[in-house]
Amino acid sequence: MPEGTDAAAEQATPAVAETPSEAADNQSAAQEPSAQPTEQPKQQRGRGRGGNDRGRGRGGRDNRRGGRREEEDDGIIEKLVHINRVSKTVKGGKRFGFAALVVVGDGQGRVGFGHGKAREVPEAITKATAAARKKMIRVPLKEGRTLHHDGNGRFGAGKVTVRTAPPGTGIIAGGPMRAVFESLGVADVVTKSVGTSNPYNMIRATFDALLDQTSPKSVAQRRGKKVADLLGRGGASAAEAEADAAAVVE
Repeated sequence: MPEGTDAAAEQATPAVAETPSEAADNQSAAQEPSAQPTEQPKQQRGRGRGGNDRGRGRGGRDNRRGGRREEEDDGIIEKLVHINRVSKTVKGGKRFGFAALVVVGDGQGRVGFGHGKAREVPEAITKATAAARKKMIRVPLKEGRTLHHDGNGRFGAGKVTVRTAPPGTGIIAGGPMRAVFESLGVADVVTKSVGTSNPYNMIRATFDALLDQTSPKSVAQRRGKKVADLLGRGGASAAEAEADAAAVVE
C-alpha cells in the first residue's frame, strides 16, 4: 500500500506541476477563438465600408465630378449678374427662394443669358447657367474687338444704344451690359442705357441690339456681291477696298 501511495503521489505531483502551464495554455487557447470572431467581423466590416469598396466609391464620385468640371471648363466665361431673394407667405410662415441671372460667353463672339429659380443660391445659379448655355447667339465682331456698326435695342421700358469704338477705348458700359460685352469678347464699345435699371430688361434690350448686328460678309452674301464692292463705295480706292475685304473675318 505505501508503494502504491507513493506511485500515486508521483503521478499526481507532475499533474499538479503541469496544471498551471496547461491552464495558461488552455486559457490562451480559449481566448484566441474568442478574439478571432471579434476581429473577423471588424475586418469584414472594414472591407465593406472603409476598405476597397469605399475607395472605389470615392474614386468613382471624383471621376464623375472631374468629368463635369472638364465639361464646364471648356472656355466658357460665366458671370453672375444679379440674385434676387423672393419670399412666399404660407400657412406656417414665409418660404424663401432665390432667382439668379447669369450671362455666359466664349469671348469669341458667342454670348447668352439665362435665369433660374431655386430654394438655394447655388442651385439657382446652376439652373441659370444651364439655361444660358442653351440659348447662346453669335454676334459678328469687327477685327475681333468691337462691333461692326451702331445699334439700338429695346425691351419693355429699357432702351440701350451700342456704338462701335476705335482701339483703346475699352468697354464703356455699366452693370449688366458690361457683363454681356466682357463675355462676348468685345474690347472697345460705347453704350448708353435709358429708361430703366432693371437688369433683366437691360440685358434683354442689349441682346435685341446685338441681334441686329450684321457684317459686310453676310450682307455681301445676301445681296450676291463681293465684300470689296460694298467697302469701296465710301470713296476708297479698289486696292484699299480689297485690303479691307481681306481683313474682314466675319
